[in-house]
Amino acid sequence: MIDLHCHSTASDGVLPPAAVVQVAADVGLSAIALTDHDSTAGLKEAREAGEALGVQVIGGCEFSVAAPWGEMHLLGYFIPTGDPAIESFLVDARAMRADRAGAMLDRLQGLGIRLDREDVLREADGGALGRPHVARVLHRGGHVPSIQAAFDKYIGRGRPAYVDKVLPTLREVADLVHRRGGVVSAAHLKSFGTLEQLTRLQADGLDAVEVRHPSHNADRVALITEAALALGLARSGGSDWHGEMDTIGTHATLGSQQVPEAWLADLAACRQPVSE
Repeated sequence: MIDLHCHSTASDGVLPPAAVVQVAADVGLSAIALTDHDSTAGLKEAREAGEALGVQVIGGCEFSVAAPWGEMHLLGYFIPTGDPAIESFLVDARAMRADRAGAMLDRLQGLGIRLDREDVLREADGGALGRPHVARVLHRGGHVPSIQAAFDKYIGRGRPAYVDKVLPTLREVADLVHRRGGVVSAAHLKSFGTLEQLTRLQADGLDAVEVRHPSHNADRVALITEAALALGLARSGGSDWHGEMDTIGTHATLGSQQVPEAWLADLAACRQPVSE
């Protein structure tokens, strides 16, 4: 079994990249994709750990892109490290993340909750800033009873401190990844994983779809699988693991989604030659 969706402290996970790989080895996974948000910073450490532990580490990254319904997360696989074009794109994306976090802190202050920006930066510890970092500081400060409550009450979509992202298009990110020999998979589509929506996304460069994810029940898995097979899209899957201390309901234990190793070969078959 493999897991093609997990996070480390390079973004909003709670374990360093090497520790993520150690857990993968402990649970018997043959391969993982480290898919930190807008960052490849953990890949070198993860690959070194993987070589020592016998776990293949696929270079990954989780991008946020515009979708017909608003925002979609896009998993890039076979991402090279140190590529100038990709890294320039990710630097800009992380800067926008920092701006967004600052805007959320301003909205929280308007609600009577003052969080120190430095506390949020310390929580991120150099990783790509995300809402989980704000949520953890809210929880630690006693403003909410749990991390999930921070999303439910303040920073989830539609909540008073939520701030929209500035999003690139799917085509923009797909072209960026394809030029460097990578593939792109739509993450946790839930009810948007229909044949109609996937047809539109495929026309914009989508190679695969995340079928198995903690937010997909058996019926949803079956429906997305049927659509993927009809369109010739490769399948991916993963736990969206952020660490055992993570308490967000749509994240599960590493390796829990029973993703077969054969799917990795199917994803690799979608790769295009690297272009200069």
